[in-house]
Amino acid sequence: MLELPVYLDHNSTTPCDHRVVEAMLPFFTRDFGNAASHSHAFGWKAKEAVDYAREQVANLIGASSGEIIFTSGATEADNLAIKGVFEMYAGKGNHIITSGIEHKAVLDTCRHLEKLGAEITYLPVSPEGFVDLNKLESAIKPTTILIAIMYANNEIGTIMPVREIGFIARKHGVLFFTDATQAVGKIPVHVDNDNIDLLAMTAHKLYGPKGTGALYVRRKGPRVRLTAQMDGGGHEKGLRSGTLNVPGIVGLGKACQICQLEMSREAERLSKLRDQLEQALLGLGQVFVNGSKQNRLPQVTNLCFKDVDSNGLMMALQKNIAVSSGSACTSATPEPSYVLKALGLSDELAHSSLRFSLGRKTMEEEIDYTIEQVSKTVHKLRGELTWSIT
Repeated sequence: MLELPVYLDHNSTTPCDHRVVEAMLPFFTRDFGNAASHSHAFGWKAKEAVDYAREQVANLIGASSGEIIFTSGATEADNLAIKGVFEMYAGKGNHIITSGIEHKAVLDTCRHLEKLGAEITYLPVSPEGFVDLNKLESAIKPTTILIAIMYANNEIGTIMPVREIGFIARKHGVLFFTDATQAVGKIPVHVDNDNIDLLAMTAHKLYGPKGTGALYVRRKGPRVRLTAQMDGGGHEKGLRSGTLNVPGIVGLGKACQICQLEMSREAERLSKLRDQLEQALLGLGQVFVNGSKQNRLPQVTNLCFKDVDSNGLMMALQKNIAVSSGSACTSATPEPSYVLKALGLSDELAHSSLRFSLGRKTMEEEIDYTIEQVSKTVHKLRGELTWSIT
């Protein structure tokens, strides 16, 4: 039975899986120890839980548990990776290569480092959202220390040619970091097969709790070294000081375990529902997909509705359907999505785009309802009929 509102904004955040919550609950009350307390059973129990979660996270991405550093989320992991490499490898160079459609956590970190003397190359992308591998390789210079390219884009779902990028980085002796926040748990990610040296992820994108994430740091072939960005206590091998969020870490581990078991089946189901939604809305006419239709995440579509303002569309839907706009709006001035602009869209088309991202609990009835409501609203906003949403 359909329950409103319908949630189709899973790229923004996901609900905690009930199995994740169940795994976390004892560590708020009964097993509340500090994982750094080594002198009694409460601390031992907490450390044991953290160690097990570290293995669960590592298993999902083909890493070893000793390569996982827990953080407060992907934003902190992005900062630790990029700033940590910049400071540690300053003797080798100051040049970092990234793309123009990275998450703000990467772009803002790079802009901060530019003020400190870093040279940043922001690669353009194709209309489908891919970096050009030839341009990437041509941008490498003797002072290049890091390539930072996301695994999959949060707005359009395009999956980058990560393995090839990692191969190029390895060939030139440059470290490769990927923000895999949207990819991990949705599609297979393997740090060795993909030639990844550093990888950021977060729990709340894969049905875990907010406020917990992880950074993968390669230990050999090559061994990656970082300068810590937070001092005090030497936790997490000295790379991330601070009392560990044991419940959150347990939740991240459990979420990773569930994804490892159910990811392929879930991806197949969601891609069918996504395609059903997409094909119906493309049938409205003057609607097209932003980004790649082939190499993208299974649960997301970003659609441009020509002659329809996405904010007006979203406002008409927001009571019963949760989606996100391709436009990032401040309180005063609406700005078009920098990701969509980078694909070559005009301001008008970028302002006419919506992202629909499905999730574990999305049902076919919800997709049918969304098709009906979006279709009616688009016709109304185009002046093709007069009606009211119920």
